[in-house]
Parts: sequence; C-alpha cells; structure tokens
Amino acid sequence: MAHNGFGKNGLRPAGYAELIERYGLEVMPNWHRSSIAVSAVRRANEANGAVDESYPATYWPGSNATDHLEFALKYDGTNLAILASVFGKIPDRDLVEYVRSKPTGKYARRLWFLYEFLTGNTLPLEDVKQGNYVDLLDPDEYYTVDVPRRVRRQRINDNLLGNHQFCPVVRRTQVLRDYEKADLSSRCLRVIDAYSPDLLRRALNYLYNRETRSSFEIESIRPTSSRVERFVAMLQLAEQEDFCEKGQLVRLQNGIVDPRFRDEDYRSVQNYVGETITLGKERVHFASPKPEDLAGLMAGLEVAHRRMEEAKVHPVIHAATIAFGFVFLHPFEDGNGRIHRFLLHNILARRGFTPKALMFPVSAAMLKNRARYDEALEAFSRPLLILVDYNLDKEGHMAVHNDTAAWYRYIDMTPQAEALFDFIERTIDTELASELSFLAHYDKAKKAIQDIVDMPDRDIDLFIRCCLQNNGRIAKGKRMTHFDRLTDTEIAQMEEVVRNAYGNGDAIEA
Repeated sequence: MAHNGFGKNGLRPAGYAELIERYGLEVMPNWHRSSIAVSAVRRANEANGAVDESYPATYWPGSNATDHLEFALKYDGTNLAILASVFGKIPDRDLVEYVRSKPTGKYARRLWFLYEFLTGNTLPLEDVKQGNYVDLLDPDEYYTVDVPRRVRRQRINDNLLGNHQFCPVVRRTQVLRDYEKADLSSRCLRVIDAYSPDLLRRALNYLYNRETRSSFEIESIRPTSSRVERFVAMLQLAEQEDFCEKGQLVRLQNGIVDPRFRDEDYRSVQNYVGETITLGKERVHFASPKPEDLAGLMAGLEVAHRRMEEAKVHPVIHAATIAFGFVFLHPFEDGNGRIHRFLLHNILARRGFTPKALMFPVSAAMLKNRARYDEALEAFSRPLLILVDYNLDKEGHMAVHNDTAAWYRYIDMTPQAEALFDFIERTIDTELASELSFLAHYDKAKKAIQDIVDMPDRDIDLFIRCCLQNNGRIAKGKRMTHFDRLTDTEIAQMEEVVRNAYGNGDAIEA
C-alpha cells in the first residue's frame, strides 16, 4: 500500500473516521475511532469510555466507501446514526455493486439490510436465496433480543432492541459484564431477607415518600403535600400497570405536575433544558427533538419497550434504554424528569428485578451522586448540542433549523446503562440498607424507651432524632422545650438506649 494519505503523525483514518472525513459529516462521535499506521504495531488508547486504535498498514481496507463501511462494522461497531448519515451520501449504485461482489458475505448482507432499515429505500437487488441466517448484531458484543425477527430478503436475524423509529444500542462492555455477574437482584433480596415482613411493610410508606421527595429535589422543586401524595399514588401502581404507552404516559404526567400545566397530548412546540444567566440570556444544556419528529420517536419507544419485555432483555438494560430514552425525547412541557425516574421503577418492578411490594429508592442514590447522574445525561446531551442548529428569540422560545431526528432515534445508551447499574448498586448497598437498618434500630430503641417512660410515639420519634442529631444526647434547648417533664435519670437512660441501638448514629440521616 502506498503511504500517501498519512498525516504528520503517521496515521490515516479508516472506517467511520474516514467516511466522516470523506463526506464532511457532522455526527455524534463513535466510541471507537480507527486509523491505519505506517508502523506495523497495533495500538489502542482508551480514555473516558472512548477508544482510539491504530492498525498496521496491512489492515487498510481499500479506497472505496463500501470498503470502509465493512471495516467499520468489523472494528468500529454498529453505529446506526453514523450509518444513516453515510447512507445519505453514498450512491446506491456503489452499494449495489458491493453487495453483488459478495452476495453471501455476512458484512455485505448486514450493510444491505441496514441501508434499507435506516433509509426506507429498497436497493435493486434480488433476495438472497441460500445460506445461513446471520445475526445482525453479535450477541456477545451487544445486548440483543433472544428471539430475532427473521428477514428473508437478506437472510438476516434482526435482533435489534427497537425498530427504525427508535432503536437504542447497548454494547456489552466489561463494566456491564461485571454488573451482570454481580447479580444485584439477588443481592437486594439478601438485604431484605434480614428483616421481618412486618418491618418491610412499615418501611414501604417511608420509602415511597423518600423516593418522591428525592425525585422532586433532583429538579430543585419543593412539592406541596398534595403533589407528593399524587406522586406516591402513582408509584404504588408502578408494579401493577405498564406505563410505557401514550395514554398511560399522559395520565402519569397529569398526575404528577401542577394541574395548570397538564398536557392532553405530546408537546407541539420546541422545548429545551436550560438556565437563565442574566435577564434575557439563556444557557442551553439540552435541545429536545423537533415536535414534528416526536410522534414517530415515541411510537418507536413503545415498540422497543414491548420488544425488550417480550424478549426478556436484561431488566436494567431495558429500564435504562426506555427511561433515559424518554427523557431524551422530552415529550411533555413539564414533568419529563420525574416520569423518566418513575419509568425506572415501573420497568424494574414489572420485570421482577426489584423485590415484590418494596419501593426501591433509586432517586435518593441519584440525588446523593448528582455528578454521576449529570454525567449520564450529558454523555448524550453535550455532543448532541454541537449538532443542533438553533436560535432563541427574545422571549426564550427555541427554533431548530436542521434535521436532528436520527440523533434521538439511534442512541448508543451504553453510558446510561452503566450509570443505572451503578445507581442500583448504591441503592441496594446504601439507601435501602440504611433505611431498613434505621427502622430496625428505631423499633429496638422505641421498645426500650417505652419500658422507661410510656411516651406517645410522636415524642419517642422526636427524642430519637434529637439524640442522633447531637451525638447521642439531647441538647439543653431541646430538653427544655420538648422534654421538660422527664427526670434527669429518665433522660440519661433513654439517651443510653439510643446510643446502644444506633451506635454512633451513623445508621440514620436525621
């Protein structure tokens, strides 16, 4: 191979990188970037979840665009959004010629299928008449449906998680493989098995309220008691009903937002997430899909949800792709974030990942680890914003001027899946364990306090919390204002009870 075309660094782009450069494409970056090196050594550098890999000169695929498409599938993975952009540039005749040159080749058949899947156009080619069916995605490298759709035309097993309207992709990274081996669902059961059914029943109401308030607090909202009750009422249905359907989503939005901002349908205006810097000056963090694209995207989201549920795709992958997919589509004017977190509960509960009849306070883990949550959202929103051509008028209304649908339709949700596993692990090991531990310690302390003084439950609760807020002792001010009727001996004995029950008070957030 001639060495012309190599840069000063001795590298030459290949695969998606070459095609992006060739056609001047503006795209979301792929997780893997390939190049061909003058040297004979294969090297890979990984940083922040992205891999730059160089290959010896013998790997050069050729000068045709189709050569680099095949190289991309082999080494860069299947990036549906980039492929859709490339297919919009490459002449159909080049694809036809490529497929005819390799009529039974698995990469040729995959690219042929993907072209028709992504563009809706049909190439002038006869159906494949012989040969084995080939999986579109390698199940060892991607999360796929276990009962694929058999496509006779290319003899392809379509094992994608969604359809042409909405199709997330999740790679089987080492992080996700390790989480699967950890079997967090069983770990959660082991945590709750240490407590009595009666204690778990009494914990449920507190966990519902904790999850509700955490979900609102993530958005810096202080809900009224009635809004809290409405959200709790919805959470209580999460295990029973499937909410990933338009009518149910509208019902859910109506139930959790201020009644003045209820929507009867998906939004018909452009919206975005931002913050006011100064009067009349907005900083945009996220631009939502154009309203005219929303109906198809949301219909595709529902199809992907049903497909993953029927195929029993791992519940956390299922929940991550649908719940994060929902918040990225942002179909309502208000309540999208809370509905997104509700859908996590809805899917994990209905798929049997979380224990039956137990609220799983994942929003509390997100709230405590806000930077990690923001990182999961920004893994998509930050590179997306560079591609959206928009402007804001004087009243802060956004107009988007370019075609953006493909970026929302074909999202690599590997970062969001990894983040959700992380939050689930934190929820089990920290949030759920601490809440149940607190309640068990409370029962122990309450019984011992009642043996000393037969006080009302409300006063016992206040005494315990005041002690825990002050290193196991009642502050003088609290003693005078709330417990002045108790003797010094009773106070000392009750303080000792709390210290014995809770140790140093680490088991509770007061």
